[in-house]
Amino acid sequence: MTAVAVTGVGAIAPNGQGTEEYWRATLEGRSGIGPLRRFDASGYPAKLAGEIDFDPAEHLPSRLVPQTDHMTRLSLAAAQWALDDAGVEPQDLPDFAAGVITASSAGGFEFGQRELENLWREGPKYVSAYQSYAWFYAVNSGQISIRHGMRGPSGVVVSDQAGGLDALAQSRRQIRKGTRLVVSGGVDGSLCPWGWVAQMAGDRMSTSQDPECAYLPFDARARGHVPGEGGAHLVVEDVASARERGARIHGLISGYGSTMDPRPGSGREPGLRRALTLALEDAGVRPDEVDVVFADGAAVPELDRIEADALGEVFGRGGVPVTAPKTMTGRLTAGAAALDVATALLAIRDGVIPPTLHVTGAAEYGIDLVTGEPRKADVRTAVVLARGHGGFNSAVVVQAA
Repeated sequence: MTAVAVTGVGAIAPNGQGTEEYWRATLEGRSGIGPLRRFDASGYPAKLAGEIDFDPAEHLPSRLVPQTDHMTRLSLAAAQWALDDAGVEPQDLPDFAAGVITASSAGGFEFGQRELENLWREGPKYVSAYQSYAWFYAVNSGQISIRHGMRGPSGVVVSDQAGGLDALAQSRRQIRKGTRLVVSGGVDGSLCPWGWVAQMAGDRMSTSQDPECAYLPFDARARGHVPGEGGAHLVVEDVASARERGARIHGLISGYGSTMDPRPGSGREPGLRRALTLALEDAGVRPDEVDVVFADGAAVPELDRIEADALGEVFGRGGVPVTAPKTMTGRLTAGAAALDVATALLAIRDGVIPPTLHVTGAAEYGIDLVTGEPRKADVRTAVVLARGHGGFNSAVVVQAA
């Protein structure tokens, strides 16, 4: 069991650009979900999304704008904000002392679509769109590394919604091995025609056209999720090194667990409960010491039931407050869980649990879901859960420093 310190947070979401703006909007119950404007969605069953109106000229050097796509720009901005918050200049650290390990899942669709259009117009001098899509993952992380001179361990984790937690876990492993500082987390999304169709193929997207009824986890009216874009990057450090340089520590990543769901039809238990138990054991935390759970919140009745059952088995029926503030942003693929970790750190800082928007009650699920208004609480230990399409399950324990 080795905790790592979070010393910098950079959040970017449909309801707020920058950590404090996002946090104010979340506590005020301001949603960033609305009609999709990035492209004409009138011919698609799903028409709502959590979009970010981002002006790169306000946040990035002009030389970077023509070299990057929309998602990479969001990621670069969030990384810069996290480093600023941590009060660190990676160039001032010894060579190879700082690295970048992030998560990605769907952001490459927009990049790949652009390259496919170039291929169609210009011919085979362009690399194939499929190669570009795979290459995008490395580019996103690499742009952060290059911009800030971070030559330490780098990598990209691809496990859909669980990716942000898995990237933080990989960062913790590298810090155990001696890396001093890592920028980690995830900023993701895929609001382009190619990505939209790919997400719809999973049959988990809501087709409601009412933003207040479209994304309702743990609600009898749940009919799927609303996609969004954004996420968070975090600066994680060795605790002793952070204290040595006088850094403000937002909190600790003290536990992690991950599992894969069994083959469909096998009759075996889904893996979420086990991932949660592993994370608590890794952190040395008892279930009765957990103050809040940030739920995955799939808004698919079968998946919500699996999550509620896992919480009931570990904490007891209604045994811990549960929240899903992603109802204000949409599910951000690999950025979702990283943003939940950032939100958990803010909840610890301010002693308040943010609400789950528009859900009227979750009595039939047997969970204590925080709805309507924020709930004051002495939050010292939080758990973040995430599941990725294909059977990924991850859990992280976040604690006060």
